Amino acid sequence: MKPSSASAARPGHWGPVSGRQRAAPRLPAQRRARQWETEKERKIERGLRRSAAPRVAAGAGPSGAQPQPLTEMAAEQEEELGPGPCPCPGAAGDERGTAGGCRGSALPAPRQGLTESARRRLREFDVGDKFSRLPLPRAAVLLPLMVRGGRLHLLLTVRSVQLRRSPGEVCFPGGKSEATDKDDIDTALREAKEEVGLQPERVEVICRLMPGIDKMNNLVTPVVGFIEDTFQATPNPDEVSEVFVVPLEYFVKPLKYKTFSYRMSSGYLTRIHCFIYDDQEHKRSFKIWGLTAHFAVFLALVISGERPTFEVDYDLDNLISSSENNFINLYASVYERKKSNL
Repeated sequence: MKPSSASAARPGHWGPVSGRQRAAPRLPAQRRARQWETEKERKIERGLRRSAAPRVAAGAGPSGAQPQPLTEMAAEQEEELGPGPCPCPGAAGDERGTAGGCRGSALPAPRQGLTESARRRLREFDVGDKFSRLPLPRAAVLLPLMVRGGRLHLLLTVRSVQLRRSPGEVCFPGGKSEATDKDDIDTALREAKEEVGLQPERVEVICRLMPGIDKMNNLVTPVVGFIEDTFQATPNPDEVSEVFVVPLEYFVKPLKYKTFSYRMSSGYLTRIHCFIYDDQEHKRSFKIWGLTAHFAVFLALVISGERPTFEVDYDLDNLISSSENNFINLYASVYERKKSNL
């Protein structure tokens, strides 16, 4: 965003007067309030148009300029637009994720600007229930975002070594859908509560991103939501051994990373991302790979708008369409294999 001209009229200020600058008569209080609100609405509308102009993960624009880092964008938005109204889904009556009011509105100004930037990007990629009717067993995971030290972080868990499937591996809170779940959001929130003690009303659900298919051919939907940075996990020892957080930007600019090709049981050839994250708090390293890394990378691409330091299977200038095409090709390979086994 370009800073507004010094000569332009701003709420509570008057524009230039020809010749000598002179004070204008003071307006009645009600009229001043209406003028301020109208001007603020115009600024918000202009800001939304500007943020929607470039595609989310398009990298360099026509002039070669790179997208601004989220922290800079947040500061500019906060200065020009102010805190603004609450845009959370729950504010319109959705009980899930915002019980007790919008927690985003209580954030300090720079932090709120950072989360607002992320919300707008994420909503562009919301798939809703578009793929929920596909004839595959359903599962969902919660991708919990929080702000720490002026940066977005992602919460992850380590599966208990007692589990039969993928013991000791890093994953997001989540699991298979149950009959009592209304949708993928219910599944993700229920599992997060069971695994790490995260109450559903403490999650501000933002969107559902493009699903994936795991090695058991379950359709896994990632649900993205914001949680408070003060959240203290209480892991269920039967399912989770550790909980930790990783800066979201690590999934586009990692320090330790490798990739390899993997052929799924359906025959579909895909790229596997593998990150090693050295956690200073836990004094140990975590290996993040597979579908968990796939979701984390996509989330980071959507929010940051930056080009990663490694190759990805997306057209970064057309992230929405290319991610959908990738999923359709993956699903087609699974579906064709199922038909051939009948």
